[in-house]
Amino acid sequence: MAQLRLHPDRALPAGDELRTVARRIYQATQALPLLCMHGHVDAAVFADDDPFADPAQLLVVPDHYVTRMLVSQGVPLESLGVPRADGGAVESDPRQIWRRFCAHWHLFRGTPSRYWLEHEIVEVLKIDIAPGPDTADLLYDLIEARLAEPGFRPQALLDTFNIELISTTDPATSTLDDHARLTAAGLGARVIPTFRPDALTHVGSTGWARRLQQLQELSGVDTGDYDGFLAALRNRREAFAQAGARATDHGHLTAAAEPLPLTDARRIYADARDGGVRDDDAAAFAGHMLFEMARMSCDDGLVMQIHPGVLRDHDTAIHTAFGADKGFDIPVSAEFTRALRPMLNAFGRDPNFRLILFTVDESVYSRELAPIAGVYPSVRLGAPWWFLDSPDGMRRFRELVTETAGFYNTSGFVDDTRAFLSIPARHDLARRIDAGYLARLVLEHRLSEDEAVETAIDLAYRLPQQAYAPAAGRAGTHAAAGE
Repeated sequence: MAQLRLHPDRALPAGDELRTVARRIYQATQALPLLCMHGHVDAAVFADDDPFADPAQLLVVPDHYVTRMLVSQGVPLESLGVPRADGGAVESDPRQIWRRFCAHWHLFRGTPSRYWLEHEIVEVLKIDIAPGPDTADLLYDLIEARLAEPGFRPQALLDTFNIELISTTDPATSTLDDHARLTAAGLGARVIPTFRPDALTHVGSTGWARRLQQLQELSGVDTGDYDGFLAALRNRREAFAQAGARATDHGHLTAAAEPLPLTDARRIYADARDGGVRDDDAAAFAGHMLFEMARMSCDDGLVMQIHPGVLRDHDTAIHTAFGADKGFDIPVSAEFTRALRPMLNAFGRDPNFRLILFTVDESVYSRELAPIAGVYPSVRLGAPWWFLDSPDGMRRFRELVTETAGFYNTSGFVDDTRAFLSIPARHDLARRIDAGYLARLVLEHRLSEDEAVETAIDLAYRLPQQAYAPAAGRAGTHAAAGE
């Protein structure tokens, strides 16, 4: 039976001297609390606080990193229990799903998923057996028993994982009822919402009219015209802020943030209401709404997060069969310099505006993003995101960004996951990679070790704290960051 043990120096650099320094730097951050400011765990998971269903539903079915790797080797989504949009038959036996995953464990060699899953099995589940065809049933039984323990409920794991603050990402049409329940349970300041308006600002998208009606009902504002639409969005932003939100989140195909003439914005909105908006007008309106969201952030202080450059649901047949966000999203090239210029010319030096940029296009790190963050006080660079949330991706980020933007024009590490159990693993990996990068600067006599340790603590804890500070506390945060 294959044993699963985590090496204490995993992901630290090779070479005794470099690793020794990296180890000391990492140890200074290892026990710091986790700030999870770009999260996607459903708020209901914490509000309900139910036991996790089974190993397959916990670690396989909802994890798109896992399922897409298996699909790439010919394993159908149906056999992994992923629900079909039409309610058609899929595998319903969680043990069979788990066996398929374990039979393909070798596929994850060299991937960040392997690192996260090993950490989850050993450090979180306290099991030392490696997945494989011969261990699948035993491992399933051991995990199932662990999930039944009272201390393995979501709310208890907030303490186990040392999570100080975690955000959920919620549509603008969310009632925020789950967050109200969390507030009643005393967790409202620890689990907070993030405002995501994409489904409303992408006019003409499937279901848009229905969501617009929900917006009107929730806000109590007539959305019959464009001006009412903006007023309703402001109303919802205020509701999110009152529920503890610190940020907004915007996933667009491009970073274009070009304001439209008011007459054009009103016309396109009216066309969308009538069901006849053109694709080019819808794209222009989405860019216009990014600009308007920035304007609103200047007013209400919510931090604005933008992550463009992903073509959603690339596989049309899978999208049709399984629904939105199941059709395998694929990155496309991104452009920020021209796209963000109107927004940054208008708001880039506004002391009330804070913009955090994410990308999956590494080619823009040194060419565009670092120079932008290196000059506009409002801009911070988000952590390596999605396909770049990996050991080598994190190293490349530091190498490409630091020389122009430094460390202190970044957000520090923020995870981006729906897989709750993987959150400690992701933070641990980032801290190890940063320790390795900083150790090299120490041995190259570019930093003292004391400076490297201080920087590592900043990246792991202080910078996320500052980047996502509540609006009321942001002035003092700026001063501290500049010290």
